Amino acid sequence: MIRKLLVLPALLALVVGCSSAPDDAAGPADESGGTFPATVEHVFGTTEIPQRPTRVVALGVTDADPLLALGVTPVALASYTFYEDTGGLGPWARDLVQGEPPVVLTGEPNLEQIAGLAPDVILAVSAGIEQQMYDQLSSIAPVVARPAGTIAYGVPRDEHTRIVAAVLGETDRGEELIRQADAAFSDAIAANPQFEGRTAATVLPFDGKYGAFTTADNRGQFMIGLGLAQPPRIDELDDGESFYVELSAEQAGLLDGDALVMLADGGAAAEQVAGDPVLAQVPVVAQGRMIVPDTDTRGAMTYNSVLSAPFALDRLVPELQAVLGS
Repeated sequence: MIRKLLVLPALLALVVGCSSAPDDAAGPADESGGTFPATVEHVFGTTEIPQRPTRVVALGVTDADPLLALGVTPVALASYTFYEDTGGLGPWARDLVQGEPPVVLTGEPNLEQIAGLAPDVILAVSAGIEQQMYDQLSSIAPVVARPAGTIAYGVPRDEHTRIVAAVLGETDRGEELIRQADAAFSDAIAANPQFEGRTAATVLPFDGKYGAFTTADNRGQFMIGLGLAQPPRIDELDDGESFYVELSAEQAGLLDGDALVMLADGGAAAEQVAGDPVLAQVPVVAQGRMIVPDTDTRGAMTYNSVLSAPFALDRLVPELQAVLGS
């Protein structure tokens, strides 16, 4: 679901408590190599993590990915709707589950349900909770929210990974995962210099309209990571107050570019695209340069995590090569 948001991205302020203190002042070292207690700064203040958590509720829709990548299976997780029927996880993450499958959380946070899970920590990094919900959740367990200055549901992949790694005392392993994901993009760019500077909007059809994702969104960040740029008119309409630019069907011509990634893999979205005569006349569509990724590729772009990004690259890059040249 597309949601309007009102905060501009900025840099993450992240501090792991006592990690740089002299040895005689540091807390006990966990077997993971981290030092606890640790402190993590976020939009609502600072949260202290007394020891390495083992029971984590992943309340953000993509928070489970970095957790699993770092060897922790959450006791419960939220998910985007297209994975709620498959355990809440994309195919890039399912094999990393250890022990009991996580409970899949749906709808608004249910405080009684979450309390019943007896979490050590509640992660709400890729979530949209506000101060009141943060306070309520904090009465159950320490809560780590999105970094200050980032938008809800729009924390960049590297920042997301670092904050989860700090919670687990796995900062070195977190940096390794970031390097691996970043290298996958670097390798894709090196192998496809024809992508650099080409324009490609990434769009979700909804309610007879189109949402073109900006670089404040994971999908927009994913495309920028490949060296692709937004169509100029989309950039002009980006007022920084939302993670997408809303266009009416009559404005579909603004989506024109060298390629178009249309997230219409089924249902009402596919019907809208197939039945839109204005869209059909836009050159990028009329000339066969519109890509409609399958559900898993769409999901991997939407998550844009250290686990999902390489998965998405393997699937989307060949489709981009087909329309942009190889």
